[in-house]
Amino acid sequence: MTMLSKTWRLRRWCLGLATAAVGALVALPAAALDKGADVSWVSQEEAAGYSFYSAAGVKTDPFVLLKNLGVNTIRLRVWVNPSGGWCDGADTLYKAKRAIAQGQKVMLTFHYSDSWADPGKQTKPAAWSSHTLTQLQADVYSHTQGILSYLKNNGVTVSYVQVGNEINSGMLWPEGRASGSSFSGLVSLINNGYTATKAVFPSAKVVLHLANGDNNTVFRWFFDGMKANGAKYDVIGLSHYPTASNWSSLNAQLSTNMADMIARYGKPVIVAETGMDWQQAGAAKSMLADVMTRLTALGSNGLGVLYWEPQAYPGWQGYTWGALNGSGYFTSALDPF
Repeated sequence: MTMLSKTWRLRRWCLGLATAAVGALVALPAAALDKGADVSWVSQEEAAGYSFYSAAGVKTDPFVLLKNLGVNTIRLRVWVNPSGGWCDGADTLYKAKRAIAQGQKVMLTFHYSDSWADPGKQTKPAAWSSHTLTQLQADVYSHTQGILSYLKNNGVTVSYVQVGNEINSGMLWPEGRASGSSFSGLVSLINNGYTATKAVFPSAKVVLHLANGDNNTVFRWFFDGMKANGAKYDVIGLSHYPTASNWSSLNAQLSTNMADMIARYGKPVIVAETGMDWQQAGAAKSMLADVMTRLTALGSNGLGVLYWEPQAYPGWQGYTWGALNGSGYFTSALDPF
């Protein structure tokens, strides 16, 4: 065989390998959505005597019930020094280990507060109340790194970390407030949370999460500010709470906003919270199925959707937007999972 023939055969062989490799890549299925539930209340509900049941009426671990419904990701909020200990480090570890035991991913939401943080309130923890911005930067790093290390040392891997919760107006007010074109203080806090996360779990995705996921104007204002001030993050998170009467239009607006976030900032998106009145299970089911379809259409940039406290008994802590009936059975709202 001549050298020319050998060369030609070698090229054909390499081309064949390349073609096969491309074919294999094309044949790979799209990444499965992260189908999640925030169940931060679950240990407190159980301590109060509440139980959860399978469709057959068998009392069952709620993490098992959710796994059987298709939930593959569990979201847990973290408070700094909460009253009663709920959502502190130990309570978070207890719930996270139950999720890991079911093969579910764990997503943590750091509120950087002793209680609820959302667009209307971002109160500093009591222990940090007199701290300067420089001190708060160190606080955010230490608290984030400490909780994550505690979980890691106890066998829990964290896949997602939210630095702040619904931080439309910033966090750790007033030093970390976002308003107008003022974002530098907030970004300095976010970046400390990001660095702390990567120090413990380098592959964890850091999420920046806002409320009102259908409001493109607010999202552009906020993430333009993040970009201009050098914020470090991996994923854009959105809350989405439509009603039975407006979910179709708000889902369309959510979809438009998610596509714009991906195009404008080059970041994937995750619907970090959603829900609907438990008595509107049929509408909630349709809404969730549609959100999942819209996320899937985004390909690898649509990461998933998480239902907020679906295991909440109707009226628990005044909340009625779970996916559980008064007898402890999950409604049809989660069927799309």
